[in-house]
Amino acid sequence: MNPFEVPGRFWRGNLHTHSALSDGALSLSDTVAVYRDAGYDFVAVTDHFRAEYGFPLADTRALRSPGFTTLLGAELHGPRASFASDWHILALGLPPDFPAADRGETGPLLARRARRAGAFIGMAHPSASLLTVADAESLDAAHAVEVYNAVSAWEDRGDSWHLCDVLLARGHRLSAYAADDAHFQPQDPPGLVAWVQVRAPSLHPDRLLAALKAGHYYSSTGPELHDISVHGDKVTVRCSPASRILVTGGVPGKQVIAGEELTEGTLPLTMFKGGYFRVTVVDSTGGRAWSNPIRPDDTANR
Repeated sequence: MNPFEVPGRFWRGNLHTHSALSDGALSLSDTVAVYRDAGYDFVAVTDHFRAEYGFPLADTRALRSPGFTTLLGAELHGPRASFASDWHILALGLPPDFPAADRGETGPLLARRARRAGAFIGMAHPSASLLTVADAESLDAAHAVEVYNAVSAWEDRGDSWHLCDVLLARGHRLSAYAADDAHFQPQDPPGLVAWVQVRAPSLHPDRLLAALKAGHYYSSTGPELHDISVHGDKVTVRCSPASRILVTGGVPGKQVIAGEELTEGTLPLTMFKGGYFRVTVVDSTGGRAWSNPIRPDDTANR
């Protein structure tokens, strides 16, 4: 899942946001315009796919323009995870006529149906939903974990890397994304603060969706990752100016380089052999960029 080893360029987008079709404050067109006008390359408006809102699946195709596109999606719900009233499941790339959920359809079954329909499936804000490992493992259609959710962070439950790392250590092949989950309500955090950079050969929605499924992206709340390259038992990271470059993995321990205005660092991978590692870059303001999990055996030594 190292996007720096595949052809293409990076496209900036947000995978999780809401409009007035469900509980967002802005119209569908205004929601899309916020991201387009902020210089994003794409957005997915993922309204709550619930009966109370008429099971909306935001059709944003008419809002695409040269240099900006959209992914069709929704936040799906099924009856109850362990500590929540219902499941929260992100599904991107749904067909516009995706059928409404059946009253007896569980979250995992709904996610499987969405994946069969071609969707990229994410576990939305697991920390905010108090998702357990057992819950997460039952969601076997998932491609990814939402490891940072900006609205949930505003409410002190935004980081879900712990759950993701446990699942990865158990052998699950998952990627990890950050998202705004913006509703543009007065209580929401200001600004657009979390996004993905997806590496694909073009901005065509099908290309973006394929790249997401392959894990060819990284996530950020500010810093940029310019390159991650593996050479034998070492990894070299190039990035925008940072105060820390970290490599962590599925075992206790980490490798860290700290300094001022770091733009490159080489760290050992010996403790991660047979498992996975991931890169985190932290800038002077506390912004972070996260790579997807990378397994050394899956990478081409460059």
